[in-house]
Amino acid sequence: MLFRSAGATILAVGLGLVLSLGSYYAGDSVVLSASHAVPADPAQHAQLLNVVQEIAIAANVPMPQVYLIDDSAPNTFATGRDPEHASIAVTTGLLEKVNREELQGVIAHELGHVRNFDIRFMLLVGVLVGGIALLADMFLRARWIGGGRRSRDQGGGQAIVMILALVLAILAPIAARLVQLSVSRQREFLADATSVELTRNPEGLERALAKIDGDPDVLEVANRATQHLYIVNPIKKFEARASGLFSTHPPIADRIDRLRQLRAAPALSAEERDLLTSTD
Repeated sequence: MLFRSAGATILAVGLGLVLSLGSYYAGDSVVLSASHAVPADPAQHAQLLNVVQEIAIAANVPMPQVYLIDDSAPNTFATGRDPEHASIAVTTGLLEKVNREELQGVIAHELGHVRNFDIRFMLLVGVLVGGIALLADMFLRARWIGGGRRSRDQGGGQAIVMILALVLAILAPIAARLVQLSVSRQREFLADATSVELTRNPEGLERALAKIDGDPDVLEVANRATQHLYIVNPIKKFEARASGLFSTHPPIADRIDRLRQLRAAPALSAEERDLLTSTD
């Protein structure tokens, strides 16, 4: 039994390594496919491609691949492992509901993620979180196997160790996930600042964030695995699937206030913050 358990553990580790490598090299393709994203048509989306190209030049990064998601909910995300292998996906709803100035702010935010290597960073953090969950499970299995053989000799002490192992297996992945979300929120602030650096226009991104956050349409293709990638959390507060979720983004009101500080504008009023908070 011990050899079989050890073999199962080795198999789990090997599978985890294979999945991690697969996520690193093909994770962007999986995300784009799951989001039903298709390459942008140069004839139909000339303005979008022009904006992406001009911001890519300003950011000094290669022109990323540009994709469209056919959905009325305005949103966008960037993915890939480095600037040379980056992609940006934009919903058709975003193109319909923002003007060129606002689109520039949004694209600059996403290319900020690309230039700052956030796309790689979040990919590696995701792999790390999965690895911690795997190690916690392995530790629990090891304690369970060993505990069965020694429980008669150690009595209550072994039971305490088993309880601690169980608590660790449950709490370690949660703690790792919280760290991931905290880092994700900080990178959103950084990408907002990078957008202003590239466009010299905080108001464009400010208005775009308010429009995206306040839009009532639901982005059906988004899910818990991809929600952290989007510029604004695509899972609305009123949705049933939002229950029990940790926040992957900073509050929109806080992001807008930081953008207002950059242009020496007054912070949002209490009424404006309440209106934005009701949709977060």
